[in-house]
Amino acid sequence: MTGDPPEEVRDAAVARDALEPAGDGYRVTTTRFDARVTAAPSPTNDWATAFTAVVEVPTLAAAVDGEVGESVQDGWLDTLERRLGEASKATRASVDPSLSVEVAGDTVTVTYEFEFGSGARGLDIAKTFVEYVEGTYVEGVVPGYDYRPPVSDLLSQAGQGTGDRGGTPL
Repeated sequence: MTGDPPEEVRDAAVARDALEPAGDGYRVTTTRFDARVTAAPSPTNDWATAFTAVVEVPTLAAAVDGEVGESVQDGWLDTLERRLGEASKATRASVDPSLSVEVAGDTVTVTYEFEFGSGARGLDIAKTFVEYVEGTYVEGVVPGYDYRPPVSDLLSQAGQGTGDRGGTPL
């Protein structure tokens, strides 16, 4: 999705501290992960805006200081993807996003795409998806490993000790 966001979205983004203009969209500032939201007129519905929320998180192996077995990594990723499929329940809106989870190197890229009639509310939903990814990621860290920043920082903020050890499994 490229081009300028609709005017309603641009106006709404200005009123939100959690969004910062970046390229053709907005960087979400309420997460420690790289997260951005783009918006464009829907190609199929005159009444809707098409949104894309993208969050990049480290793989389990990239977040851990040490070795992680392949079966642990695979199980972690499978569980993360299944949990991320439940994000629409956190929005308090009737929205059915498409979800893709792609792994490239040390990065897991999570993408939600959806359409919504209100540009302002759509921004809020996209931000909710971003924050859901962060929360789900933190809930899914595997206990017993030493984590590196930013994951160790997130664990510390979540009240799970010094951030050196993982929290509860998914």
